[in-house]
Amino acid sequence: MAEKKRRRITVRYALHRLRHIKASTVVILLLLTIVAAVSILPIIYIISNAFKPLSELFLYPPRLFVRSPTLQNFYEFFYSTDVSAIPLSRYIFNSLFVMIVTVAMTLIFSSACAYAFSKMRFPGRKWMFDMIIIALMFTPEAVVITRYLIVSNLHMINTYFAHILPHLALPIGVFLMKQFIDQVPDSLCEAAKIDGANEVRILLNIIIPTVLPAVGAVMIIAFQNVWSDITTSTFYMVDESMKTLPYFVSTLSNALAVASVARKGAVAAAGLLLFLPNFLIFAMLQKSMIETMVTSGIK
Repeated sequence: MAEKKRRRITVRYALHRLRHIKASTVVILLLLTIVAAVSILPIIYIISNAFKPLSELFLYPPRLFVRSPTLQNFYEFFYSTDVSAIPLSRYIFNSLFVMIVTVAMTLIFSSACAYAFSKMRFPGRKWMFDMIIIALMFTPEAVVITRYLIVSNLHMINTYFAHILPHLALPIGVFLMKQFIDQVPDSLCEAAKIDGANEVRILLNIIIPTVLPAVGAVMIIAFQNVWSDITTSTFYMVDESMKTLPYFVSTLSNALAVASVARKGAVAAAGLLLFLPNFLIFAMLQKSMIETMVTSGIK
């Protein structure tokens, strides 16, 4: 009896709350639901497209949902690597190695640089940070020649360093982490120095645990920059064995577009395989990303 009475009270309370919801709130919720549904359509299309048979891939207008799903596209994709001189495992290894090293080093450099700009006082600090802000305005295409000259003069052509070095400078990562570190009280760092902690220990044991949302956001940005990038493989690599998976997929797509339309499904499957890591990383760290974007504008 007590349980039934508790349920009745809960239902009455819920109905009471519903009656007092403003009409504007309902409208906003409906609009947000529509926007969310529209935003998820490209994801549904990528997943559905990877499982479409040829009879559905070339339909016009295209269908959003697959009606006769098949795994033949994935078989064709893996078969396309069997006939190439370089196995698929080599492209995957290159991509994973470059991604792990680049993301780790980008986090180290961005956090150390942001800590220096936020908590240290040295000549030219404001001018140097302004230069980082200005760097945000440059697109990667604007510095292609400059990057190539640097990599070439450092004799890094056809090495893993050429994959990694162009991605280490991440101005947006320094900016976001500095905005968070600015909110850490200076007294906390000064107390740690009184206890004998050096700058490295303060950064690792105090700053980084405090600004984890910014760390997650920078990790997402760095991962997306390096995972889908094909410029380093195009401009800096000579041997096919040094190139990454996104580059192989791009060449596969171009080859299929010229040679045959019968294996377009392999391109769709490859697109899904490249998309999934980005989606999973963002899904796991989206809270950090959103919190960073909100907090970075609060001064």
